Amino acid sequence: MTLEALASNELPTFLIYDTISATPLHHPEASSTPSLLFDEAGGGDGVSSLGLAHSAPAMLGGLAPAGQGRRKRRRRPRSCKNKEEAESQRMTHIAVERNRRRQMNEHLSVLRSLMPESYIQRGDQASIVGGAIDFVKELEQLLQSLEAQKRTLQQQKGKAEKTPRIEPGSSSSNTDDTDSPPFAQFFAYPQYVWCHAPRDYPPPENRSAVADVEVTLIETHANLRILSPRRPGQLLKMVAGLQSLRLTILHLNVTTLDSMVLYSLSTKVDEGCHLTTVDDIAAAVHHMLSLIEAEVSALSQ
Repeated sequence: MTLEALASNELPTFLIYDTISATPLHHPEASSTPSLLFDEAGGGDGVSSLGLAHSAPAMLGGLAPAGQGRRKRRRRPRSCKNKEEAESQRMTHIAVERNRRRQMNEHLSVLRSLMPESYIQRGDQASIVGGAIDFVKELEQLLQSLEAQKRTLQQQKGKAEKTPRIEPGSSSSNTDDTDSPPFAQFFAYPQYVWCHAPRDYPPPENRSAVADVEVTLIETHANLRILSPRRPGQLLKMVAGLQSLRLTILHLNVTTLDSMVLYSLSTKVDEGCHLTTVDDIAAAVHHMLSLIEAEVSALSQ
């Protein structure tokens, strides 16, 4: 059929039909063209429905999965009571912590006021506590020195001769200073007894110990008190022996009275030290003192 043979009133219909039938084959992206051409030609609702039906699956296909994927889960409403309890606990914790810090600051202020300014290098907490430790150790040294001087004055005035002399190893049940052994107040429960018996306990029968040795241990810090006869070179050998045992000396006080000497040591138990209890440390120190005594005795002969 040629174009000239067609009547004038059939041309629009041919063009529309050709466009509709050719669009899906040659122009897949121009699905909206038939509707526009049909409306311009006044075709009716049939082709418009076809255009909507052709585009509807694409629109539904894009919206349906999105709607299913965005479906939200229902969350259970939190109980108001749990919120109130949590808030109450939080406020209580804050109040307790604030009160603890306030008390700590007050105690540090009082502690700082009790110490000379020379013991406080800075105003921070570590410096105040460190200065307090040094100050207490110096007071302990002063107290030991005053007791030694008191003993010396008593002996000079003859008071020691009027009372029975206390031999090493005797009991210290009498509370009078003149009757008690020297430095008795610095020993509570010594592990090895030479001069001082443990308080509230009868003196042990075995008195072969070469010194009074008392050890207290708190975490990794050990305090030692040793009362022994004065021996030449004993302090140097004892310091070297403690270092070999991995006990680092932090503070050391030495007080002498006649032929006796009192050592007060604060040590730190280093890593690798096999001494884990007070009995182990006391036994090691007593063994070291025994070796020193044997060496001194061998040299004196």
